[in-house]
Amino acid sequence: MSFLTYKNPSLVEAASVIRDALEKHMLIVVFGNCRVDYEGRASSTLEWGNRLVIIKTDGSVLVHRPIGYEPVNWQPPGCIFHVEVLDGELKVRATRLHPRETLNIFFGEVIHIMVSSLTDTGEFSLYVSELDIKKAILTMPSLVEEGFKPISAEKELGESGFVDVLGEDSRGNLVVVEIKRVSVGKDAVFQLERYVKALERRVNRPIRGILVAPEIQKEAQLLAAHRKFEFKPISLKRCYEVLKLEKTKKLSDFMV
Repeated sequence: MSFLTYKNPSLVEAASVIRDALEKHMLIVVFGNCRVDYEGRASSTLEWGNRLVIIKTDGSVLVHRPIGYEPVNWQPPGCIFHVEVLDGELKVRATRLHPRETLNIFFGEVIHIMVSSLTDTGEFSLYVSELDIKKAILTMPSLVEEGFKPISAEKELGESGFVDVLGEDSRGNLVVVEIKRVSVGKDAVFQLERYVKALERRVNRPIRGILVAPEIQKEAQLLAAHRKFEFKPISLKRCYEVLKLEKTKKLSDFMV
């Protein structure tokens, strides 16, 4: 991994460094005083301020303010770049062709530039717990199926245990949801069976049993089908997105 840093370069020097790094598909990090114009599906102007600009090796661009985790301006991967010094300003233009968008970053002063040939081949694994899946379902019940309405979470059924989520479907049937964050095995099917039988002794209405997990083992699938239980695959990434983008409801809101 190569790593180069430039402190207080002139605008001409900064332009040369950025051009060279772009040609070599290197990561570029620039600290400086800049303003930003965007033209495309909309238009925007960001007036002068000290900011962090990142140009990644895939051609994406992010402009960050000193606060907040989201960029104030950005362009997705695949941009075409043009760098020049014009009228006492360093101009970095990032153009996206489809759809046509242009992000112009004008530097009046460059404080620091870092360029690096970072490599990253590590696999990304998303860790979501069963509790997280449960919260996501309570937040967005359609993750189970359209029309599903949670009634309670961690419903106690005496010696049989606790139901992850108890609810109703669009036809008014009771629904027992058993959640697993890994592949469903036979033990989960037997566990769901205990819950359903315990409820059948308490209520006089149709009851459905649903296993919710990323995947199900073949033996468990056959066992569940024999007991007329259903399997609903769920995406851990989708659960993560639901919890991140929407305000998670308290479990107590669904208790009875």
